[in-house]
Amino acid sequence: MLAGTSAVVACRAADIDALTPVPQLLAFLPWLLVPTALALLLALLARWRPGMVWALLVLAFLAWFIEPYGRVDEPGGTPLAELRVLTSNVEFGRGTASLVPAIRRHKPDIVFVEECEYTCQATLRREFAAGYPYRQAVVAGGSKGSVVMSRLSLTGTTGVSGEMGMPGAVADVRGHDVRLQLAHPMPPLPGQVGVWRRELGRLRTAAAARSGTPMILAGDFNASQDHAAFRRILDTGLRDTARLADQDRTPSWPSRTAPAFGAQIDHVLVSEDFSANSARFLDLAGTDHRALLVDIALHRRG
Repeated sequence: MLAGTSAVVACRAADIDALTPVPQLLAFLPWLLVPTALALLLALLARWRPGMVWALLVLAFLAWFIEPYGRVDEPGGTPLAELRVLTSNVEFGRGTASLVPAIRRHKPDIVFVEECEYTCQATLRREFAAGYPYRQAVVAGGSKGSVVMSRLSLTGTTGVSGEMGMPGAVADVRGHDVRLQLAHPMPPLPGQVGVWRRELGRLRTAAAARSGTPMILAGDFNASQDHAAFRRILDTGLRDTARLADQDRTPSWPSRTAPAFGAQIDHVLVSEDFSANSARFLDLAGTDHRALLVDIALHRRG
């Protein structure tokens, strides 16, 4: 147990995601406290002093890395507009029937939907043609389809290329351009860790290339703050709204065990132009992800 947890913690300390099974285990880094504490107990019972010291060191490193990552400073300018943003992975479209009433209930201004295949996109268009007249989509089957819906005027962009659809757009927020980018890289499955890392790298490049334009980067990142590839996206200056709203470490996947157990891999990231007032994770039937609803405010640059 100590050897396994030590290997994962060492990769976290070295700022690398390494190879399978490290990326998969990094998603659940806080839960490694359990086997490490058990190893400490066994070492105490066996009076194995090197094991006690080893376990205590691993526990100390875990406690250090469990602390939230990223900047939290507030923008200095006056507020210009308030926005409500919702992101939801509907798992091959199966959660669409639950997403529709959630959109009606919470009335977000911008909606990011991942794994929204043909039927999902047709349903959302039929139900929200009037309320959300602007959209940018990748129309495809299975997990590859996705859509950004908005009450605000949108201009389409090329988005980010990947195995699954990641459309982008520029929204007009009271005369100010705000770049929108949906995130849905491949998950770090065995044999696909390289693809996962490359696609997160493309999202980082998109974040770094915003050139002073306010940005909202939202979706299912298939990564948590314990993954080096995700932290590099935050290092471009983006902030995680869940952390800003004191909801860091709240699990969003898998929904059947959340919030008791899981990982936060669904995020709404914003540039330094935004503050976050609240973040809520919503339970939707039919999907293995919880939706994330955030209230943010765009500020004038100080």
